[in-house]
Amino acid sequence: MDEIVDMNTMFDLTKGGDNISGIERLLNEFEAHEEKEEKSVEQYRKMLEDMKNPVNRFVLQLIISDEEKHRAVTQAMVSTLKGSLTWTKPEGSLETGADDVAANNGKLLAVTEEFINLEKEEIKEYRIIAKESTDYYHGLFKILVNSMIRDSEKHIELLQFLRQRLREQ
Repeated sequence: MDEIVDMNTMFDLTKGGDNISGIERLLNEFEAHEEKEEKSVEQYRKMLEDMKNPVNRFVLQLIISDEEKHRAVTQAMVSTLKGSLTWTKPEGSLETGADDVAANNGKLLAVTEEFINLEKEEIKEYRIIAKESTDYYHGLFKILVNSMIRDSEKHIELLQFLRQRLREQ
């Protein structure tokens, strides 16, 4: 019997449910975050009901819109991780299969390059506008333009990812 105890100690077999894989831990973190996002969107919506000022409503609506996009992204990642764990492709999963657009990849690659250049140009223009709009509406315009710059930077990153995938196909 002592040998069994030693084996349990040696291999940590009695550890219980705390010993989960990295993918399961990540899935748990995403699911917990998803719950928090859902609650925060509900709170933002309640707050919006009481807002009468158009500027304040506009700003809050921008935040709600971003939070809803975050939820959609998180849900896609959760579906993908669940599919990886269960060897399935749940609805909304980002798991890839064969792409039927391989014949159009050259055209799509060229368009993707154009979009990357367009986003870079927009960033240059937005930076000029941000400087010019610093004092307008208590700094709100500068905040909004800087937000658009960050969105364009994100778009470039996503387009570069897409470009790489198109090159690999």
